[in-house]
Amino acid sequence: MPPAARPIVFLSDFGLSNEWVGISHAVLNRIAPRSSIVDLSHLVPPLDVLSGALLLADSMPYIAEDAVVLAVVDPNVGKDRDIAIELTGGRYLVGPDNGLFTPTWEALGGVHKVVEITSEDVIVQPVAPMFHARDILCPAAAHLASGMAIDQLGSAFDPSTLVGLNVPEPEIQPGKVHCEVVEFNRFGNVKLNVRQAHLAAAGIEENPDLAVEAVSGSTRARRGKTYADFAAGEYGLIFDPRGWLMVVRGNPASALEGLGLAPGDPVWISGPASRSEVVTP
Repeated sequence: MPPAARPIVFLSDFGLSNEWVGISHAVLNRIAPRSSIVDLSHLVPPLDVLSGALLLADSMPYIAEDAVVLAVVDPNVGKDRDIAIELTGGRYLVGPDNGLFTPTWEALGGVHKVVEITSEDVIVQPVAPMFHARDILCPAAAHLASGMAIDQLGSAFDPSTLVGLNVPEPEIQPGKVHCEVVEFNRFGNVKLNVRQAHLAAAGIEENPDLAVEAVSGSTRARRGKTYADFAAGEYGLIFDPRGWLMVVRGNPASALEGLGLAPGDPVWISGPASRSEVVTP
């Protein structure tokens, strides 16, 4: 009796306006027809490795432990090594060697083994230089899900040579957190690289409202738990389901537009003693 097929969890920045997701599914299904495929997201901001890496790491507690995780956010497609990782706990990750998996393996105990995917028995020929997902990564993930040993995908290499990823940490001062914009969503909500522990370290976690200061605009923002806590156009601060601090505005207004922010922009979150009183209209 063949071994039970592992599920495949698929993350990418492919979008949904072309055939890339569909053709990837077709390859996965042809090789691993008994595996279920879970589309985690295909709307990672284009080429944004950090955003994809954080989304994946935050999602791992909800992903089946026997799943093969296939992730493709690759600005240097055709240049990065195509790899398969076995984590210390036995989970498999398949994708480019560009730091996309760094927060995940750091959170889950480290890398047990990593191979570069080179096997002619796995790679679909001819390989399209611009679409390694279809011809290299999807076949590798599907073969792992069907029971192939990771060693059969290619040669192992030293995990210490894996490409790392710099995840920016906020600077903490008494009464103030200097952070940055990580990303935003289509509703104009702005995600910052701030966790509850960062507010606690600055001594402002209990403040009912805080100042939000940026180069392009500043405002007061009231603390809340969900979007419905704020009147139309009112600025607010909430922690999203993944535990990141977000600047929001009551529907249908956009915090992104109101404050003129973009990914990477610096933002200062502060309490009453240090905050600016300049308010964006």
